[in-house]
Amino acid sequence: MPTLNASFETRRDAEMAVERMVQEFGLDRSTILVAPEGSENTSGEVRSGGDNADESAQVSAREDGAHNGKIRVSVNIEDTGEAQKVREAFAEFEGDDGGIDSQT
Repeated sequence: MPTLNASFETRRDAEMAVERMVQEFGLDRSTILVAPEGSENTSGEVRSGGDNADESAQVSAREDGAHNGKIRVSVNIEDTGEAQKVREAFAEFEGDDGGIDSQT
């Protein structure tokens, strides 16, 4: 079964792509792997979501986040229709195309 891969600058974008694939496209969550690209823990390359400052609540930005590289999402696919949906979700949330790993 081939695996499609993409890398995301923020954990939020990776999670949004996964949720799109699971909730709207009906992919099985167990076929999706989310992990850091490198060996260190990371929440992405840039702050996002709760790590950002919130001016309305007067909360400052967090500086202790683990920004050690991109988040990689890998999806085992069954057919070309599923592959197209995965690519759409990756593109919608600005995932860098990581190509296809073929498994025999």
